[in-house]
Amino acid sequence: MPTTPTRVLLDTAGHAPVPPAVRDAYLAALDEGWADPRRLHTEGRRARALLDGAREAIAALVGARTEEVALAPSHTAALHAAVRTVAQGRRRVGAGIVTSAVERMAVLEAADFAGERRTAPVDREGRLDVDAFDTLVTAGDVALAAVQHANGEVGTRQPVVDAWASARSAGVPLLVDAGSSFGHVPVGPEWDLLTLDPADVGAVPGVAVLVTRTGVRRSPVGPTEDTERWFPGGVAVPAALAAAVALQLASRRTPDPAPVARLRDRVAAEVPMTMVSGPGEPDARLPHVLTFSCLYVDGEAVVTALDRAGFAVASGSACTSATEQPSHVLAAMGSLTQGNVRLSLPPDVDPAQIERFCDELPGIVADLRRDAGL
Repeated sequence: MPTTPTRVLLDTAGHAPVPPAVRDAYLAALDEGWADPRRLHTEGRRARALLDGAREAIAALVGARTEEVALAPSHTAALHAAVRTVAQGRRRVGAGIVTSAVERMAVLEAADFAGERRTAPVDREGRLDVDAFDTLVTAGDVALAAVQHANGEVGTRQPVVDAWASARSAGVPLLVDAGSSFGHVPVGPEWDLLTLDPADVGAVPGVAVLVTRTGVRRSPVGPTEDTERWFPGGVAVPAALAAAVALQLASRRTPDPAPVARLRDRVAAEVPMTMVSGPGEPDARLPHVLTFSCLYVDGEAVVTALDRAGFAVASGSACTSATEQPSHVLAAMGSLTQGNVRLSLPPDVDPAQIERFCDELPGIVADLRRDAGL
């Protein structure tokens, strides 16, 4: 009787396993913070204290004031709100919204909806063309600029310091999406609006973070509440506390780049007709993300075959894979989009699991090519 292969998790982007300490914080908050934090009774005030404590802890992690931190129901909602409310608040300046070509679809679609998107290209490693960005952001009618801290699909770290300098010289606020970065690489102070995705580092889904520096002009684009101006209805207090704990734990980690380096070397050397995307230098990329594309096979077929073998991986862009659309990130880089496989490793990945994956991958890809008649 065949044995079921041991499951190996190699896809944690945006939905990482919940660490025990985060789970404990969530369960404790269910007991102490179940009440409506808008109520004036003792239970409501207790819930409000937990919610305010979560915001204060998050503010300390990113060097912000507590009042600058807003909690959103999802990372997508945080990005949409950032783009739309700044575009509304600065509409007299102009309708221009400058982005890189490899931003999340949430940013690109919000920019198309809220204004006139102007896209700065990237090079073959997915790195922003700073000169092109500078030309676009200094046009004089730009309401907002957006540059991700690092790309969650191919791992490329962006020149945020240079982009921020260009935006500041033009008087344009810069939105930095650190949803794939925080807890994996340091995130500096070079931003005017910042988003974090606590679920990416093991928080309970249902809370994301939008931080806005004092002085950035924003205007609501819909009905508001006195207590929750940007995200009416608020978020669950237990989930907010879990998010703060997950971000605190992640901020103390020292990620090991060795597993991804090993993957890059073995995939490139042992799987014929395969392109590994993104920079190879450790200081130029995220330490836990790797994407490669296999010619003459379908990415969904590779994911399914690997899943049968016990490996949880992803395919396509993190924000378009559900629609089976080609990765806009790889397309912008001029990279191969066929047979795309994306790995995002947990911090405690076992090196033996990496070796097992690399041992089995060449045969799986070869079988799929053979089945396709190649």
